[in-house]
This record gives sequence, C-alpha cells and structure tokens, in this order.
Amino acid sequence: MTEPLICLPGQRLCLCGKVYTSGQGTYERQGYIYSQLAGYVDIIEKDGVKIVEVHTSGEKTVVPAQGDIVTAQVSVITQQYAKCFIKCVGDAVLRRPLRAVLRREDVRATEKDKVEIYKSVRPGDIILARVLPITEAHNYQLSTAENELGVVIAHSEHGHPMIPISWTDMQCSKTFVKEPRKVAKVVPESFNQETT
Repeated sequence: MTEPLICLPGQRLCLCGKVYTSGQGTYERQGYIYSQLAGYVDIIEKDGVKIVEVHTSGEKTVVPAQGDIVTAQVSVITQQYAKCFIKCVGDAVLRRPLRAVLRREDVRATEKDKVEIYKSVRPGDIILARVLPITEAHNYQLSTAENELGVVIAHSEHGHPMIPISWTDMQCSKTFVKEPRKVAKVVPESFNQETT
C-alpha cells in the first residue's frame, strides 16, 4: 500500500481534463486542479473518470462541493446577481457562513435572458441552491434552476412571513400583498411515508 499524497491549500495537483476532474476539497483553475485544503489526496474512479478529492484527517470540516444542495441567505442583490451566505451544506450547519453568488443566468432553467433578480430573490430570503463547478477557491457559484430549488423562507417588506401561492409568487401572511419570487417546490418529508 502506497503512502497517501499530502497537500496544502492552493497546491497544484494535476491537469484537469477528460481523465481527471475536480472533486470535494479541490477546485479547477486554468486547466489545473488545485487543493482547497491541507490534507491527503484521494482519487476515486467513477464511469471512467478519475475524481481528485482532498480530505483532512481528524475533524471533518464541511466544505460545499460541486453538486451539493446548500441553504443560503441572500444578502445583496444587483441586476446581474445576488450575493449570498451559505449557512448549511445538506443537513450540516457550517461553523461560519461562506460567501456565494447566484448569477442571473443560473436562477431558472428556461428563459434565462428574461430573469430579473429582483423578481426572483430579495435580501434576507433563505434559498435552497445547488453548488456549481468550483473555478476558484472559496468563490462558490449557486444555481436555483431546478423546481426543488429557490426561495423557501421569505419576509415581506413589512417583516411578516410570506406564504408561497405559486411557483413565481409569495404572499404576505398579514397584508396579503403579493411579491414575485423564484419559489422552491419543497416536497414535505412526510410525502413518501404512509399514513397509518
């Protein structure tokens, strides 16, 4: 058995291409795979592709990886993107929030050119999103372009909880004023369980 390869954050590991692809604990930049963490390199073969991952020994630090579903809070919106803070990766709550960006073209799967950030998310909204391929360290890009992803918790301009009334609108629970959102189609946990 060979000794595992130890690496440091920012260390270049190998070329990224048809054979090797970036996995957990790594990122891809200008055709190379780099380590995000101090740890050991692990190569997992899947469907003829070698996924390069970096794992730390001892305490497991949760780091969002490509394809993970994350819970994030929108902090600032512009016409082109929404800045967010990732709070959870799957069911794991992060010790400190991580910065992320939801770009206009990644909000919906269709009619991407017609998307308006203001009509999709607002500051303070809690969203479910998928992590897109990581192109540089600690710069996460998110997508809500699936039915199950989008706004899950929102408050109206007056601070009251909002209730989803369609896939594109939420309504204030007190004033009944409607506001546009990219609403997540949340499937209740009890959906698959048989009731007795």
